[in-house]
Amino acid sequence: MLAVILLIGIAAAAAAVSVTQGLASARTRAASVELAAALRATRAQAIVKGKEQTFELDTKAASYQAAGGREVALPRGMRLSITSAREDQPDNHTGRIRFFPDGSSTGGHITLQRGERRWQVNVAWLTGAVSVVTS
Repeated sequence: MLAVILLIGIAAAAAAVSVTQGLASARTRAASVELAAALRATRAQAIVKGKEQTFELDTKAASYQAAGGREVALPRGMRLSITSAREDQPDNHTGRIRFFPDGSSTGGHITLQRGERRWQVNVAWLTGAVSVVTS
């Protein structure tokens, strides 16, 4: 009887660890999809309004701000990095991607990482197209 209870306890602990890791991975995936949607919305604003719009990312605070001006914080424990034009990096923790009225952009990519999992959100400079790649 004691052996059965011990086995059930071990199985429950293993299942809890697995579920926790899966939940963290799902949160990170959702954050990358939301970030990509914010980039697409910023591009759409540039086209609709007929003027340049800026998407700004703060790697220190793990947050971003799209054209609408609302700041969005990413889940805790997530690391961020951005590769963008040199002129769009005013300091060592801020990066920008600008979108123009014709739909093009300054381009770049944003990397979100949690543990070993990594997602990269790419922005094409010529078309302004946004894509998410898992690595």
